Amino acid sequence: MLATFLCPNLLAMNLHADFSQRAAVHTDAIDWVDSPMPGVARKMLDRIGDEVARATSVVRYAPGSHFSAHIHGGGEEFLVLDGVFQDEHGDYPKGWYVRNPPHTSHTPGSDAGCIILVKLWQFSPSDTHQVRLQADAAPAVADPSRPHVLVQPLHRDERESVRIETWAANQEIMLAPAGGIEFFVLDGEFSDSGERFRAWSWLRLPPGVPLHARTGAAGARLWVKEGHLAQLPQSPAQASAR
Repeated sequence: MLATFLCPNLLAMNLHADFSQRAAVHTDAIDWVDSPMPGVARKMLDRIGDEVARATSVVRYAPGSHFSAHIHGGGEEFLVLDGVFQDEHGDYPKGWYVRNPPHTSHTPGSDAGCIILVKLWQFSPSDTHQVRLQADAAPAVADPSRPHVLVQPLHRDERESVRIETWAANQEIMLAPAGGIEFFVLDGEFSDSGERFRAWSWLRLPPGVPLHARTGAAGARLWVKEGHLAQLPQSPAQASAR
């Protein structure tokens, strides 16, 4: 699905905003888009809104770049893909997973530079669970319902499950999530519906749409978020209109 731009300066946009549809982005095939903050650029995966948006993005901080202090009204969730992300709460090297609930604040940046996968305005308003976790510190356990799959849990509540999954090489991987699911490839590759997903590719499947994947010769390691699409939280525009 192509982006629908709501204004000519691209500050307000709808990108993959129909959550009843399958969506996919291969980040190695799209350009970085500069943010208003010098040194910070983005590759947008889905988005509803302007600079305060319900959004999923890959964000790159150049060395020495920083955002101003700000509050995340709808919460923030991110995984460090490369380098070291920093704020006043600590340093987060590659592999760290962080959840900042609604109305928390920080001053993000990176002295050395970093790249993160980040989701904004996608928390339930009642979610106050803060997480700061090195993903590899979570033990990998076999999934009894899916042979050839190892799971490292990052977060789980009544609404969603967030985890790292490792899929063995040259295997069929089946999954039928009732509440929708997102995959972001960290390493390796798989195919679904005739489409090949390589490192830093993203796939979103709506509720009721199954995954029927086939891994490549190196298998695949993925960040997975499941269940959160059954009931979507409000976007910033919807929240401000109440």
